[in-house]
Amino acid sequence: MTLSVRVITADQHRAWVAGRPSVSFLQLPEWGDVKPGWRAQSLGWFLGSRLVGAGLVLYRPVPRLKQRSLAYLPEGPDIDWLRVEHPGIGLDEWLGPLLDHCRSEGAFQVKMGPPVALRRWNADTVKAAMAERSGGATTAPRHLSEVLADWHSSAGAKAVERLSASGWTQPRATGAGFGDVQPRYVFQVPLAGRTLDDVFAGFNQLWRRNIRKAEKSGVTVTRGGRDDLAAFHPVYVETAHRDHFTPRGLAYFERMWDALNAHEERLSLHLAHHDGHVAAATLMVRVGGHAWYSYGASTTADRDVRPSNALQWRMISDAHDSGCDVYDLRGIADTLDPENHLFGLVQFKVGTGGYAQEYAGEWDFVLRPMWAKGFQTYQSRRG
Repeated sequence: MTLSVRVITADQHRAWVAGRPSVSFLQLPEWGDVKPGWRAQSLGWFLGSRLVGAGLVLYRPVPRLKQRSLAYLPEGPDIDWLRVEHPGIGLDEWLGPLLDHCRSEGAFQVKMGPPVALRRWNADTVKAAMAERSGGATTAPRHLSEVLADWHSSAGAKAVERLSASGWTQPRATGAGFGDVQPRYVFQVPLAGRTLDDVFAGFNQLWRRNIRKAEKSGVTVTRGGRDDLAAFHPVYVETAHRDHFTPRGLAYFERMWDALNAHEERLSLHLAHHDGHVAAATLMVRVGGHAWYSYGASTTADRDVRPSNALQWRMISDAHDSGCDVYDLRGIADTLDPENHLFGLVQFKVGTGGYAQEYAGEWDFVLRPMWAKGFQTYQSRRG
């Protein structure tokens, strides 16, 4: 019996997600409602009449030529990548029907991000490598990818080899270690089988001190509602200007709130108050046993009272109380260089005592080369 791919309803897709330990929040059927300008479609993989996989595909049409589009499955699809549930079915058999379907929908290229973990480095390993680099050793690695991992997946490596052999390609990484739309390297804190005291004890000394300092300084953390996004947004805009990125509008976060909380509460807003005002705020998403730190914002004036550490501790505590297995701080750069402007972000997240994890990254398959080349030229001219 061969696999087939066809469109499924949002309700069918939600039922599939509900039966899984977790899938990326970017693969929820509701995520399509967050992305204006993209056409969303829930797909199902079937063995006969039995649903055995699912994914959200977003189609980005070529301007003024709606019949051609880029097909994108962020951090998906949710299929048996490692041949655990269906060992007799190879990766080509899963992805061939996907390519055929996207081609029939007018796609000139398919981009996807397999949720396949490849390597993991414990916090102590990362800290030792950072210290070696900071110490000026000429042989010290400049990138995390050059450090011997504490764990690796042979099944994941085989999946990557199969993708490459089947004609899938990866975008070129930049000097910061980024080549994907979604992060390839993330930092995660394990929660399963640990008490909150265990998690707190796993933080480094600076993190523990900063959490206590926030409490002693009178920082209080509360959960907000949709209306409180209006208080989050100005702090977020201040953060964007300080850190030199383009902020999203308030409407985006309201749309995100409405979509992700339409059927069950997945998105939560956390606000840190100090001296009667919002000093920092964060958004967290939860699907099954996985919780993600999604967006964060903080004021420069309140930095010394450490509201960001207080917020992270509250979100980790809430994720733990909800029964999550992992708290995901999302992306880090593949850098160990203290001169790199992204080094501080790595240093901050490593302080939680979790682990850095590398995923397979994003992969592209070109279905119509002329269209794909033209779209790439258009995108490069837009900057």
